[in-house]
Amino acid sequence: MKKEQHFDVIIIGGSYSGLAAGMALGRALKQVLIIDSHAPCNRQTPYSHNFITNDGKTPAEIASVAKQQVAAYPTVKFFNGLAIQGSGTNNAFKIEVASGETFSGDKLIFATGIKDIMPNMDGFSECWGISVLHCPYCHGYEVKNETTGILGNGDFAFEFGKLISNWTPQLTIYTNGRSTLTAEQTAQLDAHHIKIVETEIARLEHQQGQLQNIIFKNGSKAAVTAMYTKTAFEQHSAIPEAMGCELNEEGYLKTDAYLQTNVNGIYACGDNVSRLRTVTNAVAMGTAAGMMVNKELVFERFE
Repeated sequence: MKKEQHFDVIIIGGSYSGLAAGMALGRALKQVLIIDSHAPCNRQTPYSHNFITNDGKTPAEIASVAKQQVAAYPTVKFFNGLAIQGSGTNNAFKIEVASGETFSGDKLIFATGIKDIMPNMDGFSECWGISVLHCPYCHGYEVKNETTGILGNGDFAFEFGKLISNWTPQLTIYTNGRSTLTAEQTAQLDAHHIKIVETEIARLEHQQGQLQNIIFKNGSKAAVTAMYTKTAFEQHSAIPEAMGCELNEEGYLKTDAYLQTNVNGIYACGDNVSRLRTVTNAVAMGTAAGMMVNKELVFERFE
């Protein structure tokens, strides 16, 4: 691919949201470049669920078929690599990749997702997305009625305890230290037979990511098949913020109802924008972003 090749739209991120945006723009006859570093957040998850027509397929399988379908549109091109820097203004953006190439585009779409920050707990990262879970709508059916834990404290543990009780009666909250749940919250959980364990955790015992036991610092253990928790995160790409895109108080990119950031000509979609981390939401947002960018291009050029 030639240096400084120009595109109507450059999409940074080639997972579900970026591919959906690319399809919408390809069908609108726009010249599109999708830059992808192949590091999706769900790459360790064995199966994807709650995505109609694709329920139970692997994330890689869904993404592979999606890429084949997007690649069928002749105006959409792909570049395998990591975007490292962005510059410019509306209708004159540039994106530099790690291998040295620079591409220019009229509009940018960041579908770069987020990066989970794993706690310092042996076994956690190996189980993440397999048996240590973030979303009951994605995984709850597969572990229904199993012995399940919630790793968390305070309001989060209380709210998640109520929610996860929909999928299993065998539920325990592990606060990993002194509980900060209120007396009222504790009493309500107790009334629903949801236990609270405050013992500090040493590690997670597992077999190839399948959780077996929580091992506590006092030497005791608890058998658990699945565990839900909420991890800290950061933006997977620092480029949007470096280009002036604002983050909200939770750390997501701010967008308006049309998925445009505060920087004219820069849009964002998917997990980097929304706490609703599902494949269906990523695809929906990507499609919408592609449509909105095309509309802006068409209207600008009509004048």
